[in-house]
Order: sequence, then C-alpha cells, then structure tokens
Amino acid sequence: MASLKAARRYAKSLLEVSQEQKQVEQTLADIELIDNTIKGSRELFLFLRSPIVQRDKKQKVMLELFGNKVSDLTRMFIEILIRKERETIVPEIAESFIDLYNKLAGIQKVQVRAASDMDKAGKDNLKKILQEKTGKKIRMEFTVDENLRGGLQVRIDDTVYDGSVKHKMEELQNTFLGFSS
Repeated sequence: MASLKAARRYAKSLLEVSQEQKQVEQTLADIELIDNTIKGSRELFLFLRSPIVQRDKKQKVMLELFGNKVSDLTRMFIEILIRKERETIVPEIAESFIDLYNKLAGIQKVQVRAASDMDKAGKDNLKKILQEKTGKKIRMEFTVDENLRGGLQVRIDDTVYDGSVKHKMEELQNTFLGFSS
C-alpha cells in the first residue's frame, strides 16, 4: 500500500513537471514505452526488483535501454528513481501516470470482453456509444473470451455491464432454482 502511495506521488510530480515544461504528450509516450518494455520482459522486471543488483548497475542498464529513446526529463526522472531506490515501483508509477494523464485529458479507460472478435465498424460503434454514455473520450481494451458464449461485458472503472449469454443463462438458472425451493 505504501508503494502505491509513493507511486502516485512520483507520477503526480512527473505530470506536474511535464506540464510546466509543456512535454506532457512526450512524457506519456516515454512512460508508455518504459511500461511496455518492463511488462514485456520478465527478466527486466526481476532485475529492477532485485535487492542484490547494485543501483549503479540498474541505472546503467536503464540508461542503455531508454537513454536515447526518451526525453531528457524522463531520463532524469529514471535517474532520480534509481538514486532514491524506487526503481522497484516503476510499473506502478507508469500506471499511475497514465491514469492521471487520462483524467487530465478526459479519457475513460474501458475494458471490453466479447465472446468473439468484433469487426472495426462494430468496435467503432461500441466506442461511440460509450463516449455518448460517459461524456469522455474512450480508450478501449478489447479481449476475446469464448467462455462468455455470446454477447459482451464492459468494465468502466469498478462497474461491469454484463450482456453476455453466459450471464443471462446464469440469471435464468437462478430464477428457476429460486422457484423450485
């Protein structure tokens, strides 16, 4: 829990500095690059979390990986995190930064699970409907889950709208079982 609070504080600070320097979009791109790289490499994730690896070694590796691919602001931020021994929470900082950016930009992250893949027109239509309902720009994460049997589930923050066939069948089953008791 303490690491989440620290991650939010670092993310907030980075966002504020990037706003002052008018580099918010560049910083977002940098943070997404770092986040995707760490998520895509279990070895890098474990390397950063390792208490055995020296700080200077971690800094060297991070600067080799990202030094010439990110802005000076982001590079200095990485150096500060390692100097303050906060490299273990880089994924949490990235997630917090992206969440703060989304709030600032009026973007709502939505997770959609469907029984089968939707074509581009279907996804665009769903996105348009969700934008009208929320009044925000939608960043949609779409996944296929054949266990739903049909339909889809939409998750917005902590609320799930379940229009799946599986859910409807469970509701029917509960209704019929309720009558028999």
